[in-house]
Amino acid sequence: MPTAQIDHFSDVLCVWAYASQSNFDRLTTEFGDRITINIHYCSVFPDTWTKIASQWTERGGFDGYANHVQGIAGKFENLPIHSDAWAKTRPRSSASPHLFIKAVELIEQEGLISKAPVAERPSILAARELRSAFFTRAEDVSDWDVQREIAGFLHVDFDNILNKFKTGEAIARLTMDYDLAQLHGIEGSPTYVINEGRQKLFGNVSYGVIAANVNEMLASQGKDAASLCG
Repeated sequence: MPTAQIDHFSDVLCVWAYASQSNFDRLTTEFGDRITINIHYCSVFPDTWTKIASQWTERGGFDGYANHVQGIAGKFENLPIHSDAWAKTRPRSSASPHLFIKAVELIEQEGLISKAPVAERPSILAARELRSAFFTRAEDVSDWDVQREIAGFLHVDFDNILNKFKTGEAIARLTMDYDLAQLHGIEGSPTYVINEGRQKLFGNVSYGVIAANVNEMLASQGKDAASLCG
């Protein structure tokens, strides 16, 4: 059976990535083992306070950006966003929650936590819970105390996560993600990279478009049509 490899890039503080979580879940459910999705994180919010100051000062600062995010949420059905998200709760950087996810991913790959289907992997659930904590409960997900609570929910020992911070393994893995995002020319979050980098689906792309591209790639696997002149 043909299989396809997909690279998915996102930033946990990106509202569009939060809104498109359902697309990711549906993709993994409907295509199952016909696809392999490699999860990566990109740096859209490396320093949120500087980003808002430089891009939103004349548009209301954090309050203006919070209203913008609420407006985006209004375009989707059943996409809850807490009124304090960005207005009062302002995570300093997405790098901190990304580092947490990478630590969970490392622990997962070492077999220290139970195996699960893609959509239920602890590292995937960690990203989902971080987004939910920020967008629906207005919790500061850059704070270790919040991350400790999420680790408890995932049944992952937070001391094991801290050890991945301490040894530098987590930051090394996260740096690889950021480098890969630059290599692929990732412009924002979320982005699907398919067909060995030949196609990029960026931003608010419908599930139908994503599925059509994946089906086309699966159909072309092993055919001459997929070859290129070098």
